Amino acid sequence: MLKRAVWQGVVAGLVGAAVMTAAEKVEQRVTGRPDSYVPARVLARLTGLPEGPREQPRWQNLAMHYGQGALVGVLRSVMAQAGLRGTWASGMFTAVRLTSDQILENATGVGAPPLTWPRAELAIDMVHKSIYGFATGAVADALAARDGAGPGQRHAALRPGRHSDVGPLPRAAARRG
Repeated sequence: MLKRAVWQGVVAGLVGAAVMTAAEKVEQRVTGRPDSYVPARVLARLTGLPEGPREQPRWQNLAMHYGQGALVGVLRSVMAQAGLRGTWASGMFTAVRLTSDQILENATGVGAPPLTWPRAELAIDMVHKSIYGFATGAVADALAARDGAGPGQRHAALRPGRHSDVGPLPRAAARRG
């Protein structure tokens, strides 16, 4: 399961990052918002690369967008392989994506906590990260579905509906090739 989750998550995360980046470019054309160099600055601080006073190299922005997207995508793929699929799982994952951004931005001193941001910037960031989360989830879910139901889904199938009194799957039934 984990081997599949790695490659599937990298693929799903890269697709999610591409969809998010395309959506950002459309939004920027509509709103006139300039490029953000926060991702590039975070990468520079994490790796020790030089940091300019204003604009950062575009490749650094893209490397951070796609690198973080691929890395965090693996977690969404693990969720899908375990049986956490669909919009509910993608919503949970979107919170993880927002959190991973904030940890990196705040730990490096590049960003400040979101509660200090102007509301419009916060809304834009949440929309873009939601696009990433749901696009990544759609790909991760589709790839995991090729492997069949995950352990969580098999457990839920024991007694369909909302129940608190369903015992766990036997160990052998929880495993999968």
